[in-house]
Amino acid sequence: MQWKQVNHSFGELPASINIFFTDQKIDTAPFRAYYVIVDLGDRALDFTTDTTWNRRLKPSEFHERHHAPLLVVNGTFFSFQTNRNLNLVMKDGNILSHNPFIHRKPAKDTIEKFFYSSAIGITAGRQADIAWVMTDSTENTVYATQVPTNKIAVKKQMMKLEMSDGDLPVYFEPWAMHTSIGGGPVLIQNGNQLITNNEERKFGGKGLYDKHPRTAMGYTADGKLVILAVEGRNPEASGASLPQLAGILQELGCIEAMNLDGGGSSCLLVNGKETIRPSDKEGQRPVPAVFMIKKAD
Repeated sequence: MQWKQVNHSFGELPASINIFFTDQKIDTAPFRAYYVIVDLGDRALDFTTDTTWNRRLKPSEFHERHHAPLLVVNGTFFSFQTNRNLNLVMKDGNILSHNPFIHRKPAKDTIEKFFYSSAIGITAGRQADIAWVMTDSTENTVYATQVPTNKIAVKKQMMKLEMSDGDLPVYFEPWAMHTSIGGGPVLIQNGNQLITNNEERKFGGKGLYDKHPRTAMGYTADGKLVILAVEGRNPEASGASLPQLAGILQELGCIEAMNLDGGGSSCLLVNGKETIRPSDKEGQRPVPAVFMIKKAD
């Protein structure tokens, strides 16, 4: 795709942050998208998150609450009934939001079946990773695997979580991240498109191929974070399917990438200014969690 650098439209930014825009069609439908690419190694930047409890805020309200960070983007899926996150959120190495468990199944050596989904994390040393994660609300540890699986019988043994239904086990080990935000499904792993929609039990029916506004994140082999927002549900922009989203991120050089909450939740602010136009008629949809980039203290 052809992208145009548009930093000048968003005020003063560090040299390590660049913004690009395209309205090039990816098929026969109108299309609009922005992506931000950021050097994870820039120590003048702080990569962080924020969340609420039993309520939601617009991304612009998170922007005000945090005294004008450089970037704010929506992240997790959430419940409209409770206003709570349905994915992992971490800040400063602490879990702010867990993946909710599904139910208990009495069996030998078996604990609660946990909701299993993907998350992107950044270590204290500024290394990014995308993994499939599970959490236990009784402890401040995230367990992760680099192998997608649709097995959900979970055993806890020697600080490892093992998923197996008689086939080869998949081990979940502690995932030491400083910052993390979850969503799903994974779109790219090891440089190849790998959409783990079924493993993460995300979208049913034709949801994988429906076009919607989208938010996604990934990272490159040379340590750059990529944040992509696709506009949709209006005459100027029809959105993207998950395979199209994966193709765009792969073309941008991501070696790993994942989908975040989309639709009316998709919103990317740079210096407080909207990039894509939110699809809800009311404007920005309130969300319970965001990922942010701030100037380091």
